[in-house]
Amino acid sequence: MSTQRILVVDDEPKIRMTVRGYLEADGFEVLEAPDGPSGLASVAREQPDLVVLDVMLPGLDGFEVLRRIRVTSQVPVILLTARTEEVDRVIGFTAGSDDYVTKPFSARELALRARAILRRADGPDPAPEGRTLRFEGLAIDPDARTVVAEAGRTVELSALDFDLLMVLARAPGRVFTRRGLIDHVWGRDFFGDERVVDVHIRTLRRALGDDANAPRFVGTVRAIGYRFLARPAG
Repeated sequence: MSTQRILVVDDEPKIRMTVRGYLEADGFEVLEAPDGPSGLASVAREQPDLVVLDVMLPGLDGFEVLRRIRVTSQVPVILLTARTEEVDRVIGFTAGSDDYVTKPFSARELALRARAILRRADGPDPAPEGRTLRFEGLAIDPDARTVVAEAGRTVELSALDFDLLMVLARAPGRVFTRRGLIDHVWGRDFFGDERVVDVHIRTLRRALGDDANAPRFVGTVRAIGYRFLARPAG
């Protein structure tokens, strides 16, 4: 198996050096970039397996870099941020990040989060070969990793959102806690904020055309978590 490569984009050399040390100790190959434009260029040129991306960068801030990465790539991204306001976290996840770490942070914890995200990169265990999950208004092909809604509309989902949908759709009606969904999708050694589930549920609903106030596909179970609502197609 080839060594997985992680790109660290941060304008502080000491942070890059510290993070590099822990990631290399965990067996990763580490690439570095000191600003937004060079980070974007490195993603395109090197095609890393994961990106650690600082929010406060010269040239382009981390949110803009993330948005541009998502135009062409679904590479997992962990945001580094000194901002603690909820709005920044939500903006980051909506733009397509997989996790965030608030400065000051433990480089060891960051390495563990990177390992957890890469471990779940292949997604949940596949359904039986050729078995498309068909529901009223929705068809999910686990082998092709495609989702088709009514009128033949293809639903564009990130790899993580597809995995989240698969976990829910394989057990219609079952109530999943946030922690349970994290264990299935992100992995049991995920150390992030459980509210990441709420943000990805919002992006999933938006892609499906689902109304949170009157959902057809993903329902909220207040104070507990979420469940899949759609009925199997006749």
